[in-house]
Amino acid sequence: MGFDYDLFVIGGGSGGLAASKRAAAHGAKVALAEEDLIGGTCVIRGCIPKKLMVYASHFSDYYEDAVGYGWEGVTGQFHWSRLIAAKDKEIQRLNDLHTHWLTGAGVTLLSQRATLLDNHTVQVGETQVTAAKVLIAVGGIPVRPLAIPGMEYTLTSNEMFHLPVQPRRLAVLGAGYIAVEFAGIMHGLGTEVTQIIRGDNLLRGFDDDLRAMVRDGMEQHGINLRFTTLIEKIEKKDDGLVITLSQGDPIEVDAVLCAIGRVPHVEGLGLENAGVETVLGAVKVDEYSRTTQANIFAVGDCTNRINLTPMAVAEGRAFADTEFGNHPRTISQELVPTAVFSQPELGTVGLTETEAMIKYGPEAVRCFRAKFRPLYHTLSGRAEKTLVKLVVHSPSDKVLGAHMAGPSAAEVIQGIAIALNMGATKKDFDTTIGIHPSVAEEFVTLR
Repeated sequence: MGFDYDLFVIGGGSGGLAASKRAAAHGAKVALAEEDLIGGTCVIRGCIPKKLMVYASHFSDYYEDAVGYGWEGVTGQFHWSRLIAAKDKEIQRLNDLHTHWLTGAGVTLLSQRATLLDNHTVQVGETQVTAAKVLIAVGGIPVRPLAIPGMEYTLTSNEMFHLPVQPRRLAVLGAGYIAVEFAGIMHGLGTEVTQIIRGDNLLRGFDDDLRAMVRDGMEQHGINLRFTTLIEKIEKKDDGLVITLSQGDPIEVDAVLCAIGRVPHVEGLGLENAGVETVLGAVKVDEYSRTTQANIFAVGDCTNRINLTPMAVAEGRAFADTEFGNHPRTISQELVPTAVFSQPELGTVGLTETEAMIKYGPEAVRCFRAKFRPLYHTLSGRAEKTLVKLVVHSPSDKVLGAHMAGPSAAEVIQGIAIALNMGATKKDFDTTIGIHPSVAEEFVTLR
């Protein structure tokens, strides 16, 4: 059959961009549809603007720390509107850059919403186009429990990047990385933050030592953590919002951020028209990103595998190489490093202590850890600690997991992830010479 395109990509985020450019490089005729800015969640309302705001939030600590280093009268005044304007300018620059790269690769960009009519036909605005293969890369969206009265007054992470005025008092609902990161960001920028957590801890799924470090660090910074607490209702008043909680007195805030999770953004996509199945709301795929329709594929957060930007990029490129480059390959779901830009920052790769013990048995697992005050804070006067930890399989001496809480944790763990992917043992770490004085050297001096 004669199709308009060899590949039609729905979604201009990290996975869709990577796949479309790689497929075009292999000689495929490719079109991509995206109704928003190019770049997806990461560039527009996720990783990049969030990290810029994390940087901004650190300066309040830097001003205080400078006194211990001999500086006098170090003060600053923060202007929310200037940060938002600078952030928006950078996001627009990145959108333009990604658009330039996309069209430069020979990909046709359609700036409209796309829906599936069948497994080869896509509706784009008022036009129908056909493609031999279709890639779904629509990402995810934040969710809100609207059954709770007043939840319609809450913000999601999407809106947090565009608030015209900085809230003086903010309640954050959730215990995951988005909730934890925004609580730290807003506190660092001068907002009074209360975080409301249904369970008894933060960051489920991370190593317990890291979770404890974040909990202690956030409380030490002055963030009010309310554990085992639910929101019963939110009422709008002239001067803000009143939140009734399952325990304790009501609290008054200017805004509420609902950050309880994200779901695949597949509603209204027309999956049922094309016979594409979902599992728990996510597009069902195999290890080659194939859906239940032979010519339709999906990558990134809409598949709800490992929802990280680098994974979406890797999956997109692997798909394109497999389908258009005559180089079939898959992406491993193991030893994927990740970070949380919290206070303190977390970096982690591999198995947690608990996961290792479940998999291999407690007797086969040894943990090496060090918790210390980093050199930087010997003069700043802060009591903050850094943690480094290795999880080791005793019979083989293989390092199963590496974890860090402290400044630059993401940068350090990225390098260590290479070692773990190469099968590094504890002996390999022990025989490596450290860089002194650095926090990273602690990983090669653990005994």
